[in-house]
Amino acid sequence: MDSGTNKVLENKIQELASRLRGIVEWQWDARFKTALAEFPVDRKAEVLGILEGFLVCTWDASTAKEAPEAVQEVVKSLGGLMSGQLLLLSDVEGPAFLFCAWWPWGNGQTISIRIAPFASCLSDPEASELLTVFRGWFGV
Repeated sequence: MDSGTNKVLENKIQELASRLRGIVEWQWDARFKTALAEFPVDRKAEVLGILEGFLVCTWDASTAKEAPEAVQEVVKSLGGLMSGQLLLLSDVEGPAFLFCAWWPWGNGQTISIRIAPFASCLSDPEASELLTVFRGWFGV
């Protein structure tokens, strides 16, 4: 991945983390290697509005089957999408993107979001460095 693409992705991550700061509290989800936040459903419109300002592609359980290979790779890494769950992405055309898994809980009271960068084009050291920077911006 060239440094220009990397910088665009890093800027997007940093801006999104800044916009969500104080609205949700982050923790690290080691299982999925994502920043994780849980919030009450009454904050749905606020959080989703911020996410949709940065993540312009949305997939659900029915549309993910026709998604580009990279999107399907993310869906698979998350264990699939169930009804009501969404996968929001910053871009599906570029070599790297930011994704958010939107997972409403069955209790109807809580929503979880999991956010991380995806860049299959990076070497292992580059991916590790991006994840370290990402975790720093989200404070996890």
